[in-house]
Formats: sequence, structure tokens, C-alpha cells
Amino acid sequence: MSIWIRLGEFVTRISSSTRSGVTDVVEAVRTLFSGDPELRRRVAFSVAMIALSAKMAKADGIVTQDEVRAFQQIFSIPREEARNVARLFDLAKADMAGFESYAERLAALCGSGRPNCAILTDILDGLFFIAKADGVLHEREGRFLHRIAQIFEIGEERYQSILARHVDLGEIDPYTVLGIERGQPFDEVRRRYRKLVAENHPDKLIARGLPQEFIAIATTRIAAINAAYELIEKGLRHV
Repeated sequence: MSIWIRLGEFVTRISSSTRSGVTDVVEAVRTLFSGDPELRRRVAFSVAMIALSAKMAKADGIVTQDEVRAFQQIFSIPREEARNVARLFDLAKADMAGFESYAERLAALCGSGRPNCAILTDILDGLFFIAKADGVLHEREGRFLHRIAQIFEIGEERYQSILARHVDLGEIDPYTVLGIERGQPFDEVRRRYRKLVAENHPDKLIARGLPQEFIAIATTRIAAINAAYELIEKGLRHV
């Protein structure tokens, strides 16, 4: 059964609940899909991306067509299931609970392993992908994303590396993307590059819970890593 059909079932149950909004989204995902851990991870990621995208749109106050297209690029949604995604987006946007409450509940899916939970980095990366789609990371979006990173217990150095994949930080940018200090021997740069490529291969992301539909996140991440490595390699050759 398609993840989008299952997500539709989830939205229907949430919508018919006596609760307002989807404040108890994590518990609902855990309960409804308790018999299938892999499906639960996939649905949880989908819900996280949709709900936090809605909260980011509310925080920024503006949703551009570029951001809508980026959202659609990540979510390759069958036309017949688009209504359910829109319903969840609207529920999250209208919910009185703040985005911090959402982020805390979603981070709880990782339990005690939160600081090293790769799927939280995937969620943050997807939110960056949407936020910068119009060519500008607005100040309110930046504050929103930085706070999400703090709640997810993503360290500042790692956050800067994610930021550098989406926003031009100047000449230090390629080193920041790879998470390596300028001045390291090229062998060390290459070793770091190969490690990142292996860790971020689309198959790896799918194995840890990202649905096949979200391959755009992996593709843009690998493209940024490759571009950073090529810039460093080119610069060192001309030294």
C-alpha cells in the first residue's frame, strides 16, 4: 500500500479526533503504525516535513510559488492523495501549538539517540531546501531553522555545514560544507569527502526511513558535497 494512502488514513483519524490540530501527532504515528516500524519511520518523516513546513510558512508569513514548487519537488504526491497532504498542512498551520512543541515531539521519535539521529538532519535539510527555494533565506526562516536544529540537538558545527549547503557563506563555504578545517592535507579532504558521499548515498537515506519520494533531498545534498570538493580540489591545484 502506498505511503500516501496510509498517510491519508492517518490524516482522517487525526481530523476526526476531538483534539484540535495535530498536537499529538507523534503518539498517533506511534500507535497507528506500531506493527510496522519501517512504515512508521516513513510516515513519521512525511508528517514531520509537512507539519514543520506548515509551521515555517506561518512563522515567515509568506509562501512563495518557488517554495510551493520545492515542496512539491520533495513530495512527489499522486494527484488523488494531494488533498490529504493539504489537509495535514492546514491542520498544522492552524494548530495553536507552537513549532517548538512539534519539533520536540518529532525529535522524541529518536529517543535517547537524538544527538546522533540522522533522520533529524534529513528533516532539517528538507526544510532548508524549501526555505531557500525563492533564492533567499529570510531572517525569520533562519531563526526558525536554527531553533529547530537546537531542539533536534544538532550541534552548531553541523548546523553550519547544513547551512553552507544551501546558502553562500563566502570563500570558507566549501570547507564548511565538508565539515573540515581549511589547511588540512588534501588526502584528509578526500577522505572526508568519500565518507560523506558514502553516508549520504540515496540508498542509505531510504534505509534509515526516508521514503523513495524524498530522493530530491539526497540528490541536492550529494550535489553540494561534490561541488564543495571540486572547489577545494581546484583551489589546491592552483596553489
